Amino acid sequence: MPNIKPFSIRAYSKHTRSHHHEFHQLVLPLQGSIKIKVGDFEGLVSVGDCIVIKSKQRHDFSADENARFMVVDSQILPDNILDASQQRFVIDASLLSYIQFIEKQLTIETNIETESKMFELFFQLLSQQALSLIRDKRIEPVLAEISNDLTLRHSNESLAKLAFLSTTQFKKVFKTSTGTTPQQYITQLRMEKAKALLTHTDTPINIVAEKVGYQNPSAFSRKFKSLFGVSPRKLSA
Repeated sequence: MPNIKPFSIRAYSKHTRSHHHEFHQLVLPLQGSIKIKVGDFEGLVSVGDCIVIKSKQRHDFSADENARFMVVDSQILPDNILDASQQRFVIDASLLSYIQFIEKQLTIETNIETESKMFELFFQLLSQQALSLIRDKRIEPVLAEISNDLTLRHSNESLAKLAFLSTTQFKKVFKTSTGTTPQQYITQLRMEKAKALLTHTDTPINIVAEKVGYQNPSAFSRKFKSLFGVSPRKLSA
């Protein structure tokens, strides 16, 4: 087991901070985006991304208070990550699902042995990531627009205009960059925000539904259960 801190779930502030540390750090957004400058990279890091901050690299960062991030500190990195020149890469569906599982596990119990086993699998999945998948800069304003207000209903046509692409080109570029369609991406962000509100606040289900763009609580509940396998009511109980 490498000398690491346990996995942590963090939130940051809109005030820009700057520091460095004596270990490697990986930041993987769970909800929202983080604005970060490290090495040759400066921009937004969103759900489905991983930002790599290597030991002693100074980095500046800020984020909306509602955003959440999985942070992993480690003395070692897989060779594919350590040898890569890029600071940010798009993670595959397996790793994204796994960090969502880790988030849930961390809310259930604190267990050093369990976290050690979780890190071993995390490290293995990390070593399998294909860093050739790089997010197209043309969709950065699209991701920012989506995460800025999840109550808005975005059509593929309106999002394509933000990227200065035709609708057909936009859908192809978006899926190549994120591994999912625009509407699936929006739904995932909405449901992750809803899960956070239901888990950590006493906000009524109908209000949670409105906060993530659903005027019909029943439609919201069906979509939520289809993704997480549990109803909003049971999760908030």
